[in-house]
Amino acid sequence: MSTGTTTETDRVVDDQTQRIGEHIRARRRAARLTLVQVAELTGLSHPFLSQVERGHSRASMVSLEKIATALGTTQVELLAAGAPERSDQESRGPEVIRAGEGARGPFSSGEARLLVHAGPHAFEPLEWTGENTDLGEYFEHREDEFLTVLAGDVLLDLRGQEPLRLGPGDSAYYRGGTGHRWCSADGSRFHMIVVKETPRAGVVASAGAVPSGDVA
Repeated sequence: MSTGTTTETDRVVDDQTQRIGEHIRARRRAARLTLVQVAELTGLSHPFLSQVERGHSRASMVSLEKIATALGTTQVELLAAGAPERSDQESRGPEVIRAGEGARGPFSSGEARLLVHAGPHAFEPLEWTGENTDLGEYFEHREDEFLTVLAGDVLLDLRGQEPLRLGPGDSAYYRGGTGHRWCSADGSRFHMIVVKETPRAGVVASAGAVPSGDVA
């Protein structure tokens, strides 16, 4: 008989994490993919993906990138899904994001903040702050990307090239398909703006046919 006890892993992290998880589940089901297939496409574990979909675990920005690619969408679109609904989403007027606004994605040593509201855009701007000295995993996507350092010293590692040290006012542009990662060059906090192209067409990665009713 159940005791009704809630374990640590059964608790929703926060409202934003729950909204992102629900959105990931909806996109996965729309793509007719099982959790096992998404795990194969992303290299992430099936239990972890299940926890993410239920809002019981927060995906890192690298993990969101992998999930987005598997589902034929973007990391930023998934992050934006965590923001509360806006009543003026149909407006085609200018968008203003105040300093305390924007969907945020915490990760190991910092935070990414989306600088546009949810919805289609020609490009995807993020404010990125951190103090990690470990480069971690590479990001990789098909779209070109640009970054500029506002404060601090950043070590930018582009796969296959010598790492670059960038300071305030320095920028970098790299082509889609280039593995990239960054960290603090000296252990101090850094602050960047990162802008990625929005994919021209969302193509869901193939994981084979899924029989009707077989999507978790």
